[in-house]
Order: sequence, then C-alpha cells, then structure tokens
Amino acid sequence: MRILSTFLAAAGLLLSAPSSQAHEFWISPQSYQVAPGTPIVADIRVGQNFEGPAYSYLPASIARFDIVTGPVATPVTGRMGDRPALSQPAPAEGLAVIVHETADSRLTYSEWQKFANFVTHKALSDTLAQHAARGLPQTGFSETYRRYAKALVAVGAGAGADRALGLEIEIVALANPYTDALPEGLPVQVLYRGAPRAGAQLEVFDKAPSGAVAVTRLTLDAQGRATVPLTPGHEYLLDSVAMRAIGSDDPAEGPVWHSLWAALSFARPAR
Repeated sequence: MRILSTFLAAAGLLLSAPSSQAHEFWISPQSYQVAPGTPIVADIRVGQNFEGPAYSYLPASIARFDIVTGPVATPVTGRMGDRPALSQPAPAEGLAVIVHETADSRLTYSEWQKFANFVTHKALSDTLAQHAARGLPQTGFSETYRRYAKALVAVGAGAGADRALGLEIEIVALANPYTDALPEGLPVQVLYRGAPRAGAQLEVFDKAPSGAVAVTRLTLDAQGRATVPLTPGHEYLLDSVAMRAIGSDDPAEGPVWHSLWAALSFARPAR
C-alpha cells in the first residue's frame, strides 16, 4: 500500500509541475545512437534549462507512448514504477521517433505575476489581453495543460525521417540530424491541429558536452518553420507552447485556459 501511495504521489508531481514556472517536459534518451538489437533506454524529465529529475513509468499519466519507425508505431510497455520509463528493443533499424503524450493536468493560480510571467516567457502575451477582455480575475482561476514530447534516436545508421504523428501540437524535424549534412542547421516545423503555427515562438536549448546550456528563441515563419543551428556533439531540446481559452468566463465553473506543450529532443553526432 505504501508503494502504491508513493507511485500515486509521483504521478501527481509529474502532472502538476507548474507551467507558471515554465517547466519543460521532455524525453531524455540515455543514448541518442544505439546499435541494432539493443534497447532504447530513455527517461521522462520535467525541469528547466534542460535539467530536471527523471520520472517513473506511470500509466495514469500517459495518454500515448510509442516508438515510431517508418509507418509502424510500437507501443511502449512497462510496469508501474519502472525507471527509466522506457527500456525496450528498437522495433527496427533506422530513425526511431519516440512519442509521449501526457494526460491532462490542472493548476490554479494564486499569484497573477506567475501567470503573466509564464505567458510572456512563452510569447503568449495576447493571452493577457484576452484574460482581461473575458473579465477573468487575476487569482483563483485554473488552467489545464497537456504535454506532447518527441525524441529522435538513431538505430544503426539512423536512416529515415520524422513526420507528423497526429499530435494536437507537435514539432516535426524536416531533416535527419544523424544522417543529413545540414550546414545551415536543422529545419523544423511546428503544427497545431495540423496547421502551421505561423509567428509562434520556438525555444531552443543547446547542451554542450560540458553540460553548459545555451538558450535561444526563434520566431516561426508563415509556414510555422524555423532552422535550428547545430553544433556537432551537442544535445538539443526544442519547445513550443500554445494556449487556448476553454470553459466559461466563470472560474467557479472550471478551468478557463488550456495550454499545450510541444517538445522535441535529439542530438547532433560528433564528427
């Protein structure tokens, strides 16, 4: 019973990591390049600046968890409490796309500045004007949120391509960071409900082998695209957040906002 309580507490912590403090959620493979026939091992992490603790495999927090190779999606299986959350053989040689969608979670704001800081940091500042226009209070209102993370892992040579996987919001790599030359960087596209997120922000976390992390923010073009500069031997996390109004304008009746978080992690091999 104590073990079950510990798992449930961990699930609550994972789902309730506050978006008001802009905590990213991402898939963190122990190796981004694996030999055919060996397991893909990856943690689920929540944190800031590409640093954060690893969480266990908790079915109650998962809406989708697959390894996609070409046209085939293989479900990730595990036992409650497994950590790393993913440890299973790659379905096939090529580019494996790990995809993880969480269940919804909810938070209530007791401080206006936390909400204002969050939406400003994520370039969602029009949300503040909408909030005022809806006559919503500055405290005591709730937001739900859902995370959509992907990671690219090269199995063997890693040949293949990422693609849109039907997530409500997602970042799609338009080239392969393990096999393509990419002298100008990795082109990516952010989609929301299948349409390009024109003009939205893409936050880039670039981690050097030393562990030092550089953060830059790019603006997506009219096709929802941007090119991410790459350095051999570095690890990357891309993040883009959308916000939409939900529910009524009465916070007593339920959440009034819903945020959607897209993440993509990968590495650029050392040459």
